[in-house]
Amino acid sequence: QVALEESGGGLVQTGGSLRLSCVGSGRTLSRNTLGWFRQAPGKGREFVGAITWSGESSSLADSVKGRFTISKDNARKTIFLQMSSLEPEDTAVYYCAAAVSAKMLVLGRPDYWGQGTQVTVSS
Repeated sequence: QVALEESGGGLVQTGGSLRLSCVGSGRTLSRNTLGWFRQAPGKGREFVGAITWSGESSSLADSVKGRFTISKDNARKTIFLQMSSLEPEDTAVYYCAAAVSAKMLVLGRPDYWGQGTQVTVSS
């Protein structure tokens, strides 16, 4: 069993930055690829980025490339989503997710979800 807890959301102005954190726990955590999704009001959940436990491989959605980076700290069992040049279109609930299969994670079918953290970008 894996548990995920996000933090770091909040209200920021257009062009601002935020860093989201996701702390993982559970015996099998290291077997998972971890990632971020977001869900804007009235829209479906969208893949944002993913990173393998080793940190050797990561990916980001085209919509955030150049503005967001994903990283992790194994010792703290934490992944981060550094968001810069934020736009109102980035307003959403951001969810941390984990999956044994990286492919399933990217397809939006992870094994575990966090509770989510709200990010609001004002214009």
